[in-house]
Amino acid sequence: MKDKDFTRNRKQSFASTLLLMVNFLTKSLSLEIENFVRYLKIEITNTKPFTKSAFVQARKKISPKVFRHLSNLLVREFYTDNSGVALLEGFRILAVDGSRITLPITQELEGQFGRTTNQSDTYVIQAKVSVLYDVLNNFVIDGDLSPISIGEREMALKHLQHCKIGDLLIYDRGYPSFDFIFEHHQRGLDYLMRVKTDFSSVTKSFMKNGKTSEIVEINPGKNTKPYVKVSQKKPSLRVRIIRIELPNGQTELLITSLLENKKYTPLFFKKLYFKRWKIETFYDEFKNKLKIEHFSGYSYQSIMQDFFAALFVSNVQTLIIGDLNEEIKEMNLNKRYDYKINNNLSYGFMKDRIVGMFLKKQNTQDILEELKQLFKKHLIPIRPDRSNKRNVGKYRNRIKPKTTKNQKDTL
Repeated sequence: MKDKDFTRNRKQSFASTLLLMVNFLTKSLSLEIENFVRYLKIEITNTKPFTKSAFVQARKKISPKVFRHLSNLLVREFYTDNSGVALLEGFRILAVDGSRITLPITQELEGQFGRTTNQSDTYVIQAKVSVLYDVLNNFVIDGDLSPISIGEREMALKHLQHCKIGDLLIYDRGYPSFDFIFEHHQRGLDYLMRVKTDFSSVTKSFMKNGKTSEIVEINPGKNTKPYVKVSQKKPSLRVRIIRIELPNGQTELLITSLLENKKYTPLFFKKLYFKRWKIETFYDEFKNKLKIEHFSGYSYQSIMQDFFAALFVSNVQTLIIGDLNEEIKEMNLNKRYDYKINNNLSYGFMKDRIVGMFLKKQNTQDILEELKQLFKKHLIPIRPDRSNKRNVGKYRNRIKPKTTKNQKDTL
């Protein structure tokens, strides 16, 4: 946070503070520190113990941006030096989606994020999460935490600075507006967005004509931002609308910048939009496996540190799993089902080992091999054609169980 921070030789160094912060701090902080110091004593001689107070004081000197920086370095390295980057029709497929996480109730956090209330006097402190996610390679390209008052579109537009020509972005129906689509055209970014059937007069007309696909022009509405209208020589955008009939009888309406009918069929878009589900499974991991809501501190700074540290750890795990993909494919050849990594257990196996991976005196390759062997030992089958009816209001009127039936805590 300041130029003078960590310039003196103290028990709690910059490196050890960072390593502790990425080591899944979900238990009592005092217990986590004791286990961490014991691990360091085993691996490194002459390690001096430190107190909870020393750690709290040390973490105040560290900007949350450090984990964002580390994650960006890791992701950039992957796309730069990896010939095995998964693409679809030459596109890097990115999905954007938002969620909410519940924060500790403190005056500082209430001032930063505001209250979330219902009809009663009861309230909670919540923050809005937005993530830009590579659904083919399972990397978080960018993530942010904002007050609930900040709109999803506003957060999504910030992600576009991390995108480039050759990316194809997928959005659900909460995002599209003329302004939002216009920004993608201005940046030369391709997109696929689900829209409501009454999104505009053009979509209403399309629903009536019965066509499967049509190239149309959409015009700015009365609420379109003035600079959008002024900056356009022609106040309209050329897009393609696709109708998708779902198995439950409902109609899904998609808007895209990909206009070539022969190359990109409605079936292609149906399969493409389904890939957006990967970002939903990421949020499941983020909340239920990485336990992002089990914060290690109560200050705004510690909340942001934990958030970006969790995104970084998620990308580290993805990098390790990526090295195993070919081996798992070969293992699946003679089996009834295809198998995949058990993500719940894999994060548990990374506890403490992630510390060893970044210690100079450790053999990083040995730890990576140990993790890979553990990951492969605990694969789980992928059973096809399994589906459960989604019950949106299941936990609306009661507290969600702390331990769900399909997973056990590993952290």
